[in-house]
Amino acid sequence: MKKSHFCDAEPAPAFSNLPSVSLSQLAMISINIRSLLWLSAVFRVILIVYGEWQDSHMEVRYTDVDYLVFSDAASLMASGDSPYKRTTYRYSPLLAFFLIPNSIIHRSWGKFLFSASDLLVGAFIHSILKLRKVPEDLCMYSVVVWLFNPFTFTIGTRGNCEPIVCAMILWIIICLLKGNVLQAAFWYGLVVHFRIYPIIYVLPIILILDPLFFQSGLKPRLQNWSSRQDKTLRSSNKVTDQYDLWKALKTVFSKERVMFGLVSGAVFLSCTGLFFYLYGWEFLHEALLYHLTRTDPRHNFSIYFYHIYLHYEHEFLMVEKLISFLPQFIVQLVLIFRFAQDLPFCLFMQTVAFVAFNKVVTAQYFVWFFCLLPLILPWSNMKLKWEGLSCILVWIGAQLHWLMWGYLLEFKGKNVFLQLWLAGLLFLAANTFVLIMITCRHTYSLVFQRLEHPTLKNAEKNN
Repeated sequence: MKKSHFCDAEPAPAFSNLPSVSLSQLAMISINIRSLLWLSAVFRVILIVYGEWQDSHMEVRYTDVDYLVFSDAASLMASGDSPYKRTTYRYSPLLAFFLIPNSIIHRSWGKFLFSASDLLVGAFIHSILKLRKVPEDLCMYSVVVWLFNPFTFTIGTRGNCEPIVCAMILWIIICLLKGNVLQAAFWYGLVVHFRIYPIIYVLPIILILDPLFFQSGLKPRLQNWSSRQDKTLRSSNKVTDQYDLWKALKTVFSKERVMFGLVSGAVFLSCTGLFFYLYGWEFLHEALLYHLTRTDPRHNFSIYFYHIYLHYEHEFLMVEKLISFLPQFIVQLVLIFRFAQDLPFCLFMQTVAFVAFNKVVTAQYFVWFFCLLPLILPWSNMKLKWEGLSCILVWIGAQLHWLMWGYLLEFKGKNVFLQLWLAGLLFLAANTFVLIMITCRHTYSLVFQRLEHPTLKNAEKNN
């Protein structure tokens, strides 16, 4: 397989800062995935119980304000009203439906549901890495990166729904790895209805459904982790890459691609049509159209917030609202056509870039790419000391710098809008730096091995 062309660093074992045999590795092997999930579950239950106490006894609430919106919308739905009577509820009615037990069983029902989805993400990460034959110790390290990440375990316990979306996205990856295209299409249509942003994954998924990897009656062959640095594979791609170029247009409407598009589209349109029938244009605007043209004058990490704040009283033209998508669109296309065959890495890069260039950026969006990060770590040549630490410190440092100005604005009432915007630019630069470092230290790896194909065999013989 071939390495990323962005840098010329020599390949090294994944997590190369770790010794070949260490006490930490032995401890990881001795703790199986089931024990790790149980420990994580207990930890999350403690946080949920603590959150209830903090909400009752302290001025600053532990519970996310969005959770209160979800709960109010669920209560309205339980009483037969539209969830969109609750102002600022801008999600699928499915979310409100899932949280109806909040008003029947306990108000923390949703937190347990989201935390269970959080644990499911950890289990799915382990399953994906095992399917690709990653050693158990690296699997466990990668799962820990998700389960014990402060950004992730607080999201679900505070009452944010993002873990449900993350679990569905990872399940789609599992379905694709196992060759279950029909099931992957169903869940993809559902997740795009539930949360619109996964629409950015449609092109890499379509590209990965190449007839060279997916053929009727044949299960796709996965490229194992152990062969990630096989130099003989790197030199064997010349014929197949040329074959891809002239074969691309001819196979664009392959059976798997057409089936994926029809099924995912049918699921999305069915869900959307059903709720449009029940709740009308209010649903369509709040759950879907609002997110395409959203402008938020409140301070957030986005580089666009200051411009929106200064001009919010004036009506934005539709062209002006949509033009901010141009940088996102260009970056997405570059990443997709460069990395699509290394699907987990492509999805990770896409998500980080999408969040960094979005018109509204909040901390909960970081979970979108944190769930994909463990899937690429075993293919990383980055040493924790010092490259890994520098990436962590630059990213967190830029975020803390922004939060300092945000605190002065929100809690001290100081006029620091310009400084906050400059801090947003610095945060974008930090994201770009981390992306470049990750790309340079990543071992580019095809997810699937090419299946036997008569035309391909003839091309190889002629060469």
